[in-house]
Amino acid sequence: MQRKKVIVCGSTFGQFYIHALQSMPERFELVGLYGKGSERSKKCADTYGIPLITDFDQIPQVDIACVVISSGTIGGIGTDLAIRFMDKGVNVIQEQPIHLKDVSLCFRAAKRNNVYYKVCDLYPKLSEVSRFIRIANELNKKELPLYIKGAFCPQVSYPAIDILSHALPSIFSFVVDSVADAVGPFDILTGKLDDIPIMLEYNNQVFPEDRDNYEHLLHNFAFVYESGRLILEDTFGPVLWKPRMHIPKSLYNPENQKNMPAYVLENTIEPLGNYNPKHFDQALFGDWRQGIADNILELESMIDNHVDLAPFAQRQIQVSKKWNELTSAFSFAKIIHPDGHHYIPSNDIKKFSGESV
Repeated sequence: MQRKKVIVCGSTFGQFYIHALQSMPERFELVGLYGKGSERSKKCADTYGIPLITDFDQIPQVDIACVVISSGTIGGIGTDLAIRFMDKGVNVIQEQPIHLKDVSLCFRAAKRNNVYYKVCDLYPKLSEVSRFIRIANELNKKELPLYIKGAFCPQVSYPAIDILSHALPSIFSFVVDSVADAVGPFDILTGKLDDIPIMLEYNNQVFPEDRDNYEHLLHNFAFVYESGRLILEDTFGPVLWKPRMHIPKSLYNPENQKNMPAYVLENTIEPLGNYNPKHFDQALFGDWRQGIADNILELESMIDNHVDLAPFAQRQIQVSKKWNELTSAFSFAKIIHPDGHHYIPSNDIKKFSGESV
């Protein structure tokens, strides 16, 4: 198989794309980093041993462009750059979030130029999120959720909608009922998906000087079923199953307590999968790198197998539309000015619990 030539655009989150591509040298040739020529870009190019290209017209012919530059949604040139690549016959994978108008423009550009365009859905590819989605899909065949609860921050609100779109039969009917502008760090949204009530806690705060930090969480979801609760505790896990407690009246008779039904013998909570806690660096440079690698491999497969792009476009447009409705309902994030990162070692927390360390 001939290696595909790839350019990465953007030296901030783009570094994770560089890590991912350099982990697959047998499939991809990373020809360079495209950027403005900042000191960070220069250091990245030197560190990863790749050319730094600052003039678009000097980019060599490539098969795939990874556009990891802010889209027009937040004042960046990412969408314009993606379309410019596709007009040159280059397939594009673009980092989210992307406004509905921009997504539509990009898919039209892909169709016009007979190339492939993909929005990177990193988070649904992460191992624990993927596990949550897989289990939810199987549970949904048996019974639909009675109630959905979620919590996330603006920085990952787009993938939050993406996760829900994978874990539920459809999000097309999702509507917002009300939003409570909370005094604390979370705003509260209530809505419905058909007849399923939804409550979302939105950590609607941003520190302008460091937009990637100071959120209180990434993702947390709980699907409440008739039989129990399926919980994604955090983006990096674990996934938990909490069976609904039921005490049969017959057990109040002492003679019956030796013959308990199977459901009474279930654990009160069940971690699903072989979950092992990870350091943050393992999650970032392991899970994120692999999730991005899986996305690039998916784009490669789409190109090689000449798949129909229309279903992917329809789903992504739906995700972008619902994300736009959600963020419009929450309105602008509140500006915060934290006094630095507060850190309490986990071993101290263990001591508080009486656990020896």
